Amino acid sequence: MKEAKNGKTVPEEVVKMIFSNISSIYQFHSRFFLPELQKRMEDWSCNPRIGDVIQKLAPFLKMYGEYVKNFDKAVELITVWSEKSPPFQELIADIQRRKVCANLTLQHHMLEPVQRIPRYELLLKDYVRKLPPESPDRDDAEKALEMIFMVAKHSNAAIAEMERLQNLWVVYQRLGLEDDIVDPSNELIKEGPIQKISTRNNSTSEKYLFLFNNMLLYCVPRVIQVGAEFQVHLRINVDSMKVRQCLFPNTFLVSGKQRTLELQASLPPQTEELGRRAPQWVRDNLVTMCMRCREPFNAITRRRHHCRACGYVVCARCSDYRAELQYDGNRLNRVCQECYVFLMGHVVLEDREEKHKGILEKEAAEVSGRSLLCSSLQMLDKNGKGGTRGWFVIPQDDPLVLYMYAAPQVRPGSDGGTRARLGGASARSAAGCRPRAAAPQPSSRAESGAGGMPGCVRASAVLSPL
Repeated sequence: MKEAKNGKTVPEEVVKMIFSNISSIYQFHSRFFLPELQKRMEDWSCNPRIGDVIQKLAPFLKMYGEYVKNFDKAVELITVWSEKSPPFQELIADIQRRKVCANLTLQHHMLEPVQRIPRYELLLKDYVRKLPPESPDRDDAEKALEMIFMVAKHSNAAIAEMERLQNLWVVYQRLGLEDDIVDPSNELIKEGPIQKISTRNNSTSEKYLFLFNNMLLYCVPRVIQVGAEFQVHLRINVDSMKVRQCLFPNTFLVSGKQRTLELQASLPPQTEELGRRAPQWVRDNLVTMCMRCREPFNAITRRRHHCRACGYVVCARCSDYRAELQYDGNRLNRVCQECYVFLMGHVVLEDREEKHKGILEKEAAEVSGRSLLCSSLQMLDKNGKGGTRGWFVIPQDDPLVLYMYAAPQVRPGSDGGTRARLGGASARSAAGCRPRAAAPQPSSRAESGAGGMPGCVRASAVLSPL
């Protein structure tokens, strides 16, 4: 403070902000608390009590709350002024070199008052525990301990209030400091990202929610985050808000006077249960679309399947994965992609996701740009009879693989082989490469035969129907 008054190192206001009410705390201890305890120690033989002294002075210990509340800001000020003012930095270094500092930093000594009340509580607990049952100080000491506990609670409450206001101010800055939102009496309960479900095109978009004690803010992340991080699109008062759970897990409706929102939260799987216990299956008749990709089900092209890990009703594409489940003796079971990633601990490669797409699921640009479109494919036996024509595509990057819109009518030859005709050209499969017997499926796939030999093809039913 002497250096500050000289006006060379740091303003006086900064020094006061750094040390808060430490002078008042010091005066209380040096003029009241310490003399009272010293006097009692001198008369200990005839009056072995300290509980009454602590009871009398404990209410004044609440002044520590102000110091504790200011501590983080004080340490930050020391750091800032040490960087911007070399004379201030030299002053701090000079003080820390003194013998009375015991080679400790100024910040270390400033932490001592923060720890003082918890230490009083621990010391008094130990004192009460060691007192004999017949001690004349037992009742007063127990009452003093209760008062010290309340003082510590007061300090913790001061810290919590300080943190609440700081967090609230940060939130208001992220929202752009709108006048009708900024209120220090508000309490932030929870915040986080949310998916907004569009009923028009069955798509989702990422939004963000801030739930306060009196309102829910429905926000949109700004593309260019200069200043505010979010833009408030809707404000719903809690008093008039209604929340109703929807059919899909983690999906709910939030209704206000002006608007109703359908939202979906992405919750992590229950790590302690997934794969270890059999899940409760969602009933088929309760779900009209895949609970992962949200594509509608139908009896022909998109059938219902159950994930054996989470119990969700999903389509074939979203459940085309196998993972070991503990509750089923570590046998491989059909699981959805999300559970597969969680249980196996690695992501799904793009080529894995595209594995079972049929011809009609290919993008038009992909078919025309990367494939050779041919007119027909006819599977023939050794004598050149039978077979049904169908459209097919041969990818340019793998000319021995084709996708066909027709189930092959494959007839085995006398030598165990089959014959396939591609656009008039005939190719014979190698023995032992007989295609699987295909049920009437609306699509098929011919692949390169054993060893990828040219001219050797194998027809097999594609797992995902068209």
